[in-house]
Amino acid sequence: MLEVSNLNSWYGPAHILFGVGLEAKAGEVVALLGRNGAGKSTTFKSIIGLIEEKTGSIRFRGEEISGLAPYQIARKGLGYVPEDRRIFTQLTITENLEVGRQPPREGLPEWTPERIYDLFPNLAEMRNRAGSAMSGGEQQMLTIGRTLMGNPYLVLLDEPSEGIAPKIVEQMAEAVTVMKQAGVCVLLSEQNLPFARMISDRAYVLENGEVQFAGTIAELSEREDIRKAYLAL
Repeated sequence: MLEVSNLNSWYGPAHILFGVGLEAKAGEVVALLGRNGAGKSTTFKSIIGLIEEKTGSIRFRGEEISGLAPYQIARKGLGYVPEDRRIFTQLTITENLEVGRQPPREGLPEWTPERIYDLFPNLAEMRNRAGSAMSGGEQQMLTIGRTLMGNPYLVLLDEPSEGIAPKIVEQMAEAVTVMKQAGVCVLLSEQNLPFARMISDRAYVLENGEVQFAGTIAELSEREDIRKAYLAL
């Protein structure tokens, strides 16, 4: 579904990613773990085309996409849920969902507003509320729902558990599980290892823009040295 090879990225003169390689297969939830500043969000922004200063290969469903604009990548079925959510605060929840609508894709069930409301019942109760009147956790749900309205094959989910209540974190975990069951591949950026353990099949650990570990969640659980060196706060 996604194959990233030897990815190097820059912000101006600052070299951020150093030869990052990762892959995500259809039906998988893959976690990209690391502390703040490790390069997780930069990896996602590079994949979706928001960072132009990069080298390496990014292949999505067998096609090289590293030279495409973000809107072109999104149209191919790669969804992106940014860390800062970026909802349209003056639009209602339903209107925000409609902004993300794309046609159905072959081999995937179609996401509709009602299906999003089934996934996040909290949103159903306030569907006519403006985005500005929502909590951070509710905005996170809405951003995920808006991305799913694009009927993506794969979703880049950046720090979904950060800064939200534990109850909402549980709902996020359930939502990712439903997405996986629906055939959506998820690449998840996280600092929260217990959250990642609940839902992920495999993991990569990033530190200073370099991959330090790649393996299953079970293998990571057995590597105390990796957890202490790169994930402990």
